[in-house]
Amino acid sequence: MKILLLEDEYSLRISIEEFLEDVGHDVDGFSDGLEAYDAIFDKNYDILLLDVNVPSLSGFDVLHNMRKENKKIPTIFLTSMVDIDALKEGYKRGCCDYIRKPFDLVELELRIEQAYASFYLDDSKQIDLGCSVMYDMTKSKLTHNGEEIVLRKTEKELLEVLIKNKNAIVSTEMFQDEVWGEYVEPATIRVQLNNLRQKLPENMIQNRRGLGYIIER
Repeated sequence: MKILLLEDEYSLRISIEEFLEDVGHDVDGFSDGLEAYDAIFDKNYDILLLDVNVPSLSGFDVLHNMRKENKKIPTIFLTSMVDIDALKEGYKRGCCDYIRKPFDLVELELRIEQAYASFYLDDSKQIDLGCSVMYDMTKSKLTHNGEEIVLRKTEKELLEVLIKNKNAIVSTEMFQDEVWGEYVEPATIRVQLNNLRQKLPENMIQNRRGLGYIIER
């Protein structure tokens, strides 16, 4: 896996690089946000690991600017921040996950594998959502106990965004960008999501108050 690491604490950056390379990954390490941002467009990375508070361009801004350029790569923020508003900001920018410092490197490896698997989902397969619910990404067909659940077009698109970000929180801004492609009222998004949730087993789509929605599997 090709990984970009943005971390301005030298000893931590080297430790992460050495660990990930030892388990078979190819890692490019950066301490400057602008240099990392430029590299994203020079090489094809599978995963981005971004510290938030770094010189030149913050991790938040790296991801925000990247998304504005329609460049989508699964991103995990590495941060010592514990403020819920900071957490919300990261998910709004489109990250897959957060891992708070200090963290165990084995945990980081597991988070990377999960983010990669969730983002680069094989669309040709039936997706098992649990509770005997299956979704065929090719046919856009949802079934429960073998019986088809009829979804409207927007409901299908919302479900596919959740599936492609399975085990990661999807913010209303992400739904807006990927389903509508333009600004819509948050209330409209919530109504459509509630309609979808009513067609599925209870709590399959969970609401993380103030952050967004998630399918955990």
